[in-house]
Amino acid sequence: MGLPAAWGAAAITYKLACPLAQEDGLGARIATCAVFFAVGTGLMLHVRRGLLRELRQIRKVAGAAQGALLRPLPPRVDGLNIAAAQFSADRGATVGGDLYEVIGTEHGVRIVMGDVRGHGLAALGTVAAVLGSFREAVHDEAELAGVLRRLERAMARHLRERARAEHPSSGLEPDNPVAEEFVTVLLLEIGPDGEMRALNCGHPWPYLLRHHTGPVGVRGHVEHLAVGDPLPPLGLFPLPAELPVVHCGPFLPGEALFLHTDGAEDARDGDGRFFPLTTTLTEAARTQPVSPQAVLRTVLTQLLRHAGGLPTDDVAVLVLRNDRQHDRAPSGARGTARPATMDPQPTNHL
Repeated sequence: MGLPAAWGAAAITYKLACPLAQEDGLGARIATCAVFFAVGTGLMLHVRRGLLRELRQIRKVAGAAQGALLRPLPPRVDGLNIAAAQFSADRGATVGGDLYEVIGTEHGVRIVMGDVRGHGLAALGTVAAVLGSFREAVHDEAELAGVLRRLERAMARHLRERARAEHPSSGLEPDNPVAEEFVTVLLLEIGPDGEMRALNCGHPWPYLLRHHTGPVGVRGHVEHLAVGDPLPPLGLFPLPAELPVVHCGPFLPGEALFLHTDGAEDARDGDGRFFPLTTTLTEAARTQPVSPQAVLRTVLTQLLRHAGGLPTDDVAVLVLRNDRQHDRAPSGARGTARPATMDPQPTNHL
């Protein structure tokens, strides 16, 4: 406050004590206006600098919180080579509503991919609730359905706490915690034998990038693993009593798995055309062996070019390649991160 006070005192002193300010001539009036204009401009610049400092600090804190929640993935987990990236639709922000995690457990490698309704700081609490529950449940629950039940309970608690914080007068247990708040979730488990099992709560199904020669002689093949009707997103409706786990087939050595949020498919260009994700993946799969890092770069580069900049929704992409025939994990070491032998790249927040 010292500098604005000094400028204000100088302007008042000029007006009251300076003889020129007391004159009515045109030159005196111009000089007086110039003095007050200079003082006003200085005050506005001072306030602007303060607001920019505060905005930078808020972004720094939000980025640190996002980094702690959506922490960089290891380049390799149990023989799977990993590359991942996400960016927020808010220009200049690093905080988004997308979430993902890959954890090796005694039950196999378990993966979550999710998309919170909305983006920015408002979605960060939901991301924290879902990821925190997942990181604990994957080790405790032998069945994938048990993991999803834990996520559902964590989401319900989070919504109740938000409702109490936003509407204290609604009582301890509001009937409608937070209207239209939900998160889509894809749970995927890759067993030691490569068999994939999934539970899908309203999330886009992944793509499998095969390594063999296709029926028309073109090397590489992309298969959309849409193998059942998804369950409702968490937070909208209670999950059914039975949670049938979907078997997605084998994940063979040399093949790659592409997981994403709907921002990747829903991005539009200036003419309203959707991003051709399947075509882009098909082109990326023709380069053998498939590199997760190369697929990631190709998809994000084409996506940003298609959208003419940042798309209107958050985007998260996760690519895994099965390298188990080249790099077997020793018994008892499942879930440990080891240095990557090729193209290491941790998670990027773009």
